[in-house]
Formats: sequence, structure tokens, C-alpha cells
Amino acid sequence: MVETKKNIMTFAGLKALEDELFDLKVNRRQEVAQKIKEAREQGDLSENAEYDAAKDEQRDIEARIEELEKLLKNVEVVDEDEVELDKISVGCKVRLYDAEFDEEVEYSIVGSTEADSLNGKISNESPVGAALLGRKIGETIEVETQAGVAMYKILEIQKAN
Repeated sequence: MVETKKNIMTFAGLKALEDELFDLKVNRRQEVAQKIKEAREQGDLSENAEYDAAKDEQRDIEARIEELEKLLKNVEVVDEDEVELDKISVGCKVRLYDAEFDEEVEYSIVGSTEADSLNGKISNESPVGAALLGRKIGETIEVETQAGVAMYKILEIQKAN
């Protein structure tokens, strides 16, 4: 039997996915059904661009609903209140010194489905995230990235908000 991969995420990440799923099922499905109905009323479906676009949108929505339901079925929520701050784990925020750029950076370590590097959320499965897991304040890590080897010194571990 194949073991299903657990989708590790924070409570905020879980809430965001649940909200998106609710919106897709309750609002977006109805909106697209209305678009399809209106396009059908225009007559000939063989050359009806609105109908084709609405059917494509419906297919995309159903695919996303299926994807979200699959994700949520195997979710493991990290309780940020129980995150130990003596070592880095999913659900904590870390402040690092980036040796290459001589600057401090902050990252929240989240599950892969929540990763959003533009907002400082890195996945526990990303090269940097994986290298940080289990490490302590004061340690220096080297990470092989697409841009080369990066060196970080761990300055602080705190709870993610």
C-alpha cells in the first residue's frame, strides 16, 4: 500500500484553503452556471465563445475544488502554540544573517502548500527550509541553491504570528 504524503501546514494556511474551497463551491460554481445559462440562451453553441469560455472556467473551478479536497484530506496542522523555540520547525519564524548579501532576513517555515517566498514564507521542503529544520540559534548552515551556495547564521527563532 502506498502511504499518502501528509500535507503539513499552519492553522492559517488551513483556514485559507478552506475559505478558498468554500468560495469555489458556493460562489464561483453559481457564477459560472449563470454564465453558461446566459450563453446557452444566445442560441447556436458551435460558435459561441462565451459558452466555451464559461465551460473552460467551470472545468478549471472543478479541477481546483478536486485539488483542494485532496490536499485537505491529508492535512496535518502544526499547532503554533506547541512549537518549541529551541530548534527550528514548521510553524516558526526565523531571523537569519545572510553572509553573501551581508543582511538579515526573516522567514516563516510553512508546509509546501503555503509557501509564498515573496511574503517570506518558505516551505519545509525547499532547500533553505529543509536545511534549517532542527537547527538551533548560533548555528551556521550552507545551502546549495540554484544561485550557488548560500550561507546563513541563525540569529533568532520565534513563533510565527
